[in-house]
Formats: sequence, structure tokens, C-alpha cells
Amino acid sequence: MTPRLTAADLADVERIMAPADAALDRLYPGDTGERQPVHTVYVPADRVGAGVVAGYAAAARAALDAHAPSPEALALATGADPDEVAAVWPLLLAKLEREPVEDLRIDLEDGYRGHSDAEEDADAVAAVGVVAADPPPYWGVRFKSFEASTRARGLRTLDLVLGAALEAGPLPDGFRLTLPKVTSVEQVQAMVLACERLEAAYALDHGRLRFEVQVETPQVVLGPDGAATVARLVHASAGRCNGLHFGTYDYTAALGIAAGHQAMDHPVADHAKNVMLLAAAGTGVPVSDGSTNVLPVGPARQVREAWALHHRLVRRSLSRGLYQGWDLHPAQLPTRFLATFLFYRSGLDTAAGRLRDYLGGAAGAVLDEPATARALAGFLRRGLHCGAVTADEMERLTGAPATTLDDLALRRVG
Repeated sequence: MTPRLTAADLADVERIMAPADAALDRLYPGDTGERQPVHTVYVPADRVGAGVVAGYAAAARAALDAHAPSPEALALATGADPDEVAAVWPLLLAKLEREPVEDLRIDLEDGYRGHSDAEEDADAVAAVGVVAADPPPYWGVRFKSFEASTRARGLRTLDLVLGAALEAGPLPDGFRLTLPKVTSVEQVQAMVLACERLEAAYALDHGRLRFEVQVETPQVVLGPDGAATVARLVHASAGRCNGLHFGTYDYTAALGIAAGHQAMDHPVADHAKNVMLLAAAGTGVPVSDGSTNVLPVGPARQVREAWALHHRLVRRSLSRGLYQGWDLHPAQLPTRFLATFLFYRSGLDTAAGRLRDYLGGAAGAVLDEPATARALAGFLRRGLHCGAVTADEMERLTGAPATTLDDLALRRVG
């Protein structure tokens, strides 16, 4: 059989498709390859003291020593499988020693109240200097929102923070800015303008400043036109949006949920986060869950109950494709890392085996397509990044080095 379509026919098809192809590449560039931290630890600016990260590590370990000094005790407290907890116990202790905080956010918004302008100026600059002196992999600030009543204060804080960060040295790659309580596309456009002006004022490269958008108002999830405003926010950020973070309590309160029922696993929260995942899919913008405000403090029984809740909620978020969340207290670090490590290790053998079959062209029990293989590689990369799996273990299980996982997850190979 001889094909009847000519080169001219193909050229006409290409002409029609060229604008759509260009738009798809621009709007949905895919995973950037950047590591996504498993959590963001929020610390009010006036509580950021010297050695804040080491202090969180010490407090987390002290909570373990007091309430779960052994794998068996931690399994009992959280309801996790004792054998599985015992297997990750050395990894958990090593994580608290090596990297207890992956991402720290100096909070100058909801967690920072009752201060004068002069006090906020001083606290913002001082906190940045402290964290910059001994930074975790990712860190930054949450300043006040661009609502009319706090806009000027938020911009002033942002300006002072950037100056203080640059005073400490070159702006680190892991530097983060968080724009809270977004209600409109215009607020994101205004943040883009502010970033451009600050880059010019501080002689930074264009595009150097990026920011996270907090999704904590109903208007962002469903706009007056019936559309998902959050999707418009991502594309209105001119490539500067590097995260969508859910605000559990502002959002559920705004929908009239009674205080006793406001929680990460409330159905209205699940709906909002599903919309966020859809809006961010393919854009390279990571999505983060919020926090639980039930803290592991007080009597032993209360600590164990809070740990069990936190462990369950973190595992729940991970299973729903939300690979990051907020932690508000150092005693939440053990259950954050426990739940995260157990999640990645529970799927490790299966995911690694399927990927090994795919890379080797072997016929396994599951016939995986390229898109699934990319998802498998992405899952394994996340486990490697957070410390749930070692590089040697990953290579032994998949038969491939970590660079191969990177290439597959980031679509560098077919």
C-alpha cells in the first residue's frame, strides 16, 4: 500500500498544531527535577533563635526518649507495624541527626501576632540572619498577605528579608517566599511585579525570585465564573510559582466547618487539594498539604494520641499524591519521618521490580507503559531524596544508577 498523504498535507497539519504545541510546552513543562521537601516547618519569627534547627532536632529526640525510646514503643504509640518500624528505626534516628528539618519557614503572618511595625522589622531581619548562618536545605519567609489591610506591611517585610538574606551572602538555591491568603489572580500578578522590582533593586538576575501560593480561601478553589482560579494563578505567575500550599484551617473555617471538625481529612479539604493537584499537573509546580493543629505535647497519653493522628494523616496525604506537609512542633518530626519512610519502603520492592523489568525489557506480572514507568521512577526518587532508601540499595533493586531514575522521571529517555 502506498500512503496518499503528501508532505504538503503533513505541513498543513503541523501548521495548525504549532501554536497548540508551543502553548503546551510553555504551560505544562513537566517536572523540574528539583527535590521536593517532605515538610515545611513553620516557626514564628520571634521564636527563631540561634541553633533553631539543632534545637528542633534535640526536642524531637527528647520526645522520643520520653515517650517512645524504642521501635516497639513507637509502633505502639502510632499503630504502625512493629517489624516495619524496627526496620526504619536506624534511618529515623539518622535523619533526626543529619537533616531534622528539610524546609523551614520563618513565619511573619498568622503565627506572628501582636507586634508593632518596629518589632516586626527587627524580628524579620534577626530571624533571617540566624537561619542564614546555619540553613537547612530549604528555608524562607511567609510574610503578610496582599489583602488591602496588610499589603504595605507584607511588602516592607519582604524587602527587609531579602536585604537581610543577601547581607548574609549569595541568595541560596533553596530560598523560599510564601504568599498567603491569595484571593485573586491580581495578587499573584502583583507579587510578580514585586519580585521584578526587588530583583532590579538588589541587582539579582531576572526570574531569580520565586514564590509559593497558599491556597486557603474559597475564591481560589472556585471563582465567581465557576472556574478553578488556582489554575489561573499558576499560569499568571510568569513561571515564578514554585509551590501550592494548602491552608487547612483558614479554608475549612471559611466554608463554615465547625471548629471541632476542621481537619486535614475533612471532605471539603480533600476536594480543594484534588483541585490543586489538577491545577498543578504537568506544570512542574509541587503541591503541599497543610498541618494538623493537634500537637504531641502534655501527658504521655496525649502525646501518643497526637502521634497516632499525625502518623495517620501523613500516610493518608502521601497515598493521595501529596508528598509534602506542614509541621508546627518539633515533636511532630518523628512521626513525619516515620510515616514517610514507611510509605516509601512499603512500595519499594514492587516499584523497583517493575522498573527493573521495564528498563530490561522483561515481561513482568504488570505491563507498564512509559507514563507509569515515569511515575515509578518519580516515586523511587522521592524515597531516595528524603533518606528512606540509600543510593546503593536503590541501584541494587533497580539494576540502574540514580541518574537513570532522573532521566526516566524527567522524560529525558523514552
